[in-house]
Amino acid sequence: MSTLTVIGKPDCHLCDVAQGVVERVLAELPAEVADRVEVVQRSILDDADLYELWWEKIPVVLIDGQEHAHWRVQAERLAQALRDADAHSREVTG
Repeated sequence: MSTLTVIGKPDCHLCDVAQGVVERVLAELPAEVADRVEVVQRSILDDADLYELWWEKIPVVLIDGQEHAHWRVQAERLAQALRDADAHSREVTG
């Protein structure tokens, strides 16, 4: 299982665009990969620590806690990163 975290805030145009890219990528991935991705939405307005870390980079996309992208999310790059994370996860869990 991989965790894809989208960090943003309400009324953020780039955050809305990033969310659309995430949804499109997940819809286009093979089901056996997409079904093993947990998507978590976080807002910098709800968490002071997130705000301090990311306020000038939102939207931010993390895969398994590691920064994948900020400001703009590229669909092909995200899809490949999720396939790679899935393959790694399967190797680790056997």
